[in-house]
Amino acid sequence: MQRLDQAGLIAAKPFLIEQDYTKYTPEQHSLWGELVQRRMAQLKECACREYLDGWSVLGLKPERIPRLPVVSELLEKRTGWRVQPVSGFMPSRAFFEMLQARQFPTTTWLRSRESMDYTPEPDILHDALGHLPMFAEQRFADAVAEYGRVCYAMESEEKLERMGRLFWYTFEFGLIRQDGAVKVYGSGIASSQAECTNVLSGGCEIRDFSVAEVLNTTVKVDEIHKRLFAINSFSETLNAVREAREMVEKN
Repeated sequence: MQRLDQAGLIAAKPFLIEQDYTKYTPEQHSLWGELVQRRMAQLKECACREYLDGWSVLGLKPERIPRLPVVSELLEKRTGWRVQPVSGFMPSRAFFEMLQARQFPTTTWLRSRESMDYTPEPDILHDALGHLPMFAEQRFADAVAEYGRVCYAMESEEKLERMGRLFWYTFEFGLIRQDGAVKVYGSGIASSQAECTNVLSGGCEIRDFSVAEVLNTTVKVDEIHKRLFAINSFSETLNAVREAREMVEKN
């Protein structure tokens, strides 16, 4: 049975649930398989090594919707992170609280066949396929935990909005240069056929990663990106969080 890991959580506690695996229908497992196979066909070509390694390490497969407690156990052994099912959208403070505690909030519902290409709120496909593989990469995982710690301690909405830009252009829509090519690691690109195609086809400008530039680049959630940023190593991500905090606090 899923362990509700409430230790130390206050703001997030009301949103913690168990994954009721018995509620998934054969049709939902089939739909999961179709969605995963479609995305992985592209991701095998455009995703970074660490993403593909994480997918394998966590035992994610197209045959059935993942059992989150099993994935959580594997992930905890790898990087110290756990997967915690949640009821849905969480307030930012609850989200930051979970990140600093190295618990990734994961929804359990799956989009319908009528919404295969897009859903306005994250579902288990977005969370499990988009986010979880990268949490098997220690440097990435450490950076996200630090981001949660930094943002949980902030009270200014203006400062949090600027820190949100860093999250968006790294953990959500980040790129990395590997083996002479630009590869995907951000969850928003990994889980989106359109965003991934946009990168592969040269539809967006790819800039060298700069904390200062990222903090001054607004986020547009309702259109395909025209500009994204590429790091050279995941070692940059933890330093980026700390540098961003210093810049935001000064201004």
